[in-house]
Amino acid sequence: MPRPLGELEDAVMTRVWKWNRPVTVREVLEDLQQERSIAYTTVMTVLDNLHQKGWVRREAEGRAYRYEAVSTRAAYSAALMNDAWSQSDNPAAALVAFFGMMSPEQREALSDAVRMVQGPQAQTLTTREPEGSDAGEGREVPQDSEQSEAPEASEGPEEPEGPGEPASDAGR
Repeated sequence: MPRPLGELEDAVMTRVWKWNRPVTVREVLEDLQQERSIAYTTVMTVLDNLHQKGWVRREAEGRAYRYEAVSTRAAYSAALMNDAWSQSDNPAAALVAFFGMMSPEQREALSDAVRMVQGPQAQTLTTREPEGSDAGEGREVPQDSEQSEAPEASEGPEEPEGPGEPASDAGR
């Protein structure tokens, strides 16, 4: 379970992630000093703590070290989100609440991420038609324009669904 980084740890790691190369205490110090008053020994202690916690690796260079991130900011963020989600007593409700907080841009990024994870073979998205429409609920609607016709109604009877339960997404 990843512990969230403290404010100063995050400020240091932000630079390490942004530069994406081994960095020295002096480089981080000089960049941090543009926005706050901070001592060399403070930055050195933070980087040492981050090394002890496994966030950075270090290699000796003369009498100093060069520090490099062990993983990406994206991996760190994903681990925090996964940990928070796994702590919920109702993961589905937690996701619904989380999605409700998202901006349209974040929802688009989520859609892009789902498409990437599903891969090229998963080109359909289950959608619900508005009440009173002729189309059945839970139909798979193709995403690309080449397959934009709705499926024939003679595919067989649809299984009844419980309220709020997706037709085939229950195990996902």
